[in-house]
Amino acid sequence: MKTTRSVLANVVQQLRRKSLCRRRKLSSSPRRIIDLRSDTVTLPSPEMIKYSLNAPLGDDVMGEDPTVQKLQQYVADMLGFEAGLFLPTGTMANLVALTSHCLYDRAAEVMIGAQSHISLWEGGNAAIVGGIHTRQLPEDRETAQISEGDIRDFFRDDSDDHCSKTVLLCLENTHNMLGGVALPVEYMAGMSSICRELGLKLHVDGARLANAAVAQGVSIASLCAGADSVSLCLSKGLGAPVGSVLVGDNEFIRLAKRARKRCGGGMRQAGVVASMGLYALENNVERLSVDHYFAKQLAAKLENYGFQISRAVETNIFYFSLPESVLQSKSEYCKRLEQGYGIKITGGYSTGGKLFRVVTHLGVSIDDVDYIADSMVKTLLNL
Repeated sequence: MKTTRSVLANVVQQLRRKSLCRRRKLSSSPRRIIDLRSDTVTLPSPEMIKYSLNAPLGDDVMGEDPTVQKLQQYVADMLGFEAGLFLPTGTMANLVALTSHCLYDRAAEVMIGAQSHISLWEGGNAAIVGGIHTRQLPEDRETAQISEGDIRDFFRDDSDDHCSKTVLLCLENTHNMLGGVALPVEYMAGMSSICRELGLKLHVDGARLANAAVAQGVSIASLCAGADSVSLCLSKGLGAPVGSVLVGDNEFIRLAKRARKRCGGGMRQAGVVASMGLYALENNVERLSVDHYFAKQLAAKLENYGFQISRAVETNIFYFSLPESVLQSKSEYCKRLEQGYGIKITGGYSTGGKLFRVVTHLGVSIDDVDYIADSMVKTLLNL
């Protein structure tokens, strides 16, 4: 595998060679939209679409789509598990994981981070659909880590009739709402050890697990060693249009497939989109370092202009606030930035009320960084 540094250097060099030509084209064409609201806005490349046209297909609900089978095993092998299951979305992948782990404990409680995606952005589906009680644990705002002490304090066995039985711990890597923080190998291993000691299962919401691995220069498998299940999203920075893969041992995936059917996630000739996920994994993992580089460069430029960056940038997500001297209006700032310069950003949710979020991805070029920073400053001056 190529080193992250060499991949980044090669990509940046190629982008710089094309920059003059691109600037000339942009100057003579209508202004394009630069969408920084999320890495979910990425579009499949022409190469990815072409790759999908030759995918062999079958009925995946019957287990007969060879491309889906190839993707599932590819991800399972990459993450170090026995088997995988292709699902339409990361939200469904997490729900299927939780309901499968809690299938035989109807009074089950799951420990999740208070700022995690499962807690905030999945519609309360664990309770509504799965009948599962979730217990929100605080995360450190700098490290995004749940402490060992809190896990031990919040853990409940089934000896007290007043309490739900704690059966599962969920971790998110990278952590979206706290700024794309990558949880390190040592922490993940420690959490696995605590779960074994307490008799808990461990699920990793790895929507951006590839970002965490690339940012730290480690294998993806090392970040989930000891976990019982992991969900990996294909439609964020990796650039596929849809889909996540949930991995675990054979028995867990058997139960997960049944849960997927109950959630309406069984698809038929799904190899068309599964093939795009395969292309993304084969071609777009190491290039995530470019997204990280652009995010760091943009954050540094904004900081030089007086914007306040919430924390050091690690991956492709960061949060910022306007200078304290400015009367802040998030909605007005976002509106003027888009109308005046074609740049879309969004307010940072559940982060204190004054933060904005920026997410870089494969739709952002090296030429965009200076333009984005300059446009943000000009919009600020015109507030």
